[in-house]
Amino acid sequence: MKSLYLGLICLLFMSSCKSDKEKTTENLKVKQELTVAEKIANAHGFEHWKNVSEVKFTFQVDKDSIKGIGRKWTWFPKQNRVLLTDNDQNYDYYRHEVDSTNMVADKAFINDKFWLLIPFQLVWDSSAKITEPKTATTPISKDVLQMITLTYSNEGGYTPGDAYDIFYDNDFIIKEWIFRRGNSAEPSLTTTFENIKDFNGIKIAIDHKQESGHWNLNFTDVNIVLDTKE
Repeated sequence: MKSLYLGLICLLFMSSCKSDKEKTTENLKVKQELTVAEKIANAHGFEHWKNVSEVKFTFQVDKDSIKGIGRKWTWFPKQNRVLLTDNDQNYDYYRHEVDSTNMVADKAFINDKFWLLIPFQLVWDSSAKITEPKTATTPISKDVLQMITLTYSNEGGYTPGDAYDIFYDNDFIIKEWIFRRGNSAEPSLTTTFENIKDFNGIKIAIDHKQESGHWNLNFTDVNIVLDTKE
């Protein structure tokens, strides 16, 4: 009887350990499952962002044969300090100290940084809504890809209520998007994501062209500095 009692205790203990192990495995699976936003961000090198100390780029729009003058940015994300050279004007400010003297510059920074790092904005902008992915035909190349829609709240920010239909491939690389101002039904702007370059592990689309090919929002002088080489 004593040996039977001990056997039952061991059986119960083994069953409890197995159950705890299964629960732990299930919890790990839930924890490790990434959202679509995280998968897109990671496909563009988001894991390296924690080491970024400086970002430089020039934002410009070329139309036909006319080259844009461009806005030259230097951003220190760890200090949230921003430097801008725009024509003959220069700005040097901290984003947590934005006031009437630099608000115009900050609006431009938010816009230009958004174009540069939209894959990361999907993770950073936690207040925005992202739909479940669905299969859709891209507006320019007519490829069949996955699409999500990013929608911002009607309150707060410089451009409240805007929406973006983002098309990405099986590797979670963004290929095209549609910008819809104020979440309008009709597109406000549709462009490609082309000429993807790797800057210390962070992948950036250098060119964003419209279907006509005579308009190109692009980035030059891009440089990303890491605190440590990985």
